[in-house]
Amino acid sequence: MSPPRVGTPVGRRLAWLPPAVVTGGLIPMAVLGLRAGAGALGPDPVAEALNQLGLLALVLLVASLAATPLKLVSGWTFPLRIRKALGLLAFFYACAHFLTYAFVDQGLDVRAIVEDVTERPFILAGSVALLVLVPLAATSTAGMLKRLGAARWKRLHRLAYAAAVLGIVHFFLRVKKDATEPMIYAALLALLFAVRIASAVLHRRAPPR
Repeated sequence: MSPPRVGTPVGRRLAWLPPAVVTGGLIPMAVLGLRAGAGALGPDPVAEALNQLGLLALVLLVASLAATPLKLVSGWTFPLRIRKALGLLAFFYACAHFLTYAFVDQGLDVRAIVEDVTERPFILAGSVALLVLVPLAATSTAGMLKRLGAARWKRLHRLAYAAAVLGIVHFFLRVKKDATEPMIYAALLALLFAVRIASAVLHRRAPPR
């Protein structure tokens, strides 16, 4: 998630980009709903829906975190314009993932949900990841940026990396046997973090102009 940016001539020409990303990002949800309505989610439709929603949340969260490193490496600025949209889509799918678990899988049995969270580490990791995303989504507006101040806002939104780590841990503990896919996301997240660190170090070492 990113601070709202002041419009520029180029930015105004790309005003269509964030809405397009949001529209495209909602297509998988529509497809999932159509598949569910047609009974095409396989022998365990709830598990399939949970898997798809959770994976979409993780993919979109990592994609939002890739915006700044991509800009640092390539010089492209358009990733920064869609970073907020990607982050909010990730939060949307994370909420859908949790609500499907709570309402459909557990029938909103609070006791069963609490037992799951306290006794199953992968559910605990996923729940904490969602809780971390809540303040990030709630402070994604220009008004909240102004209220918190840029420095405090940026420190808060660095928690997106913590949410991504917890999401990957949730995924890793969930798959149990074949951890290839979560390890790929872990490697990608480590690469993005390394780019941010390298850029910060080079910036500090650069002589003042």
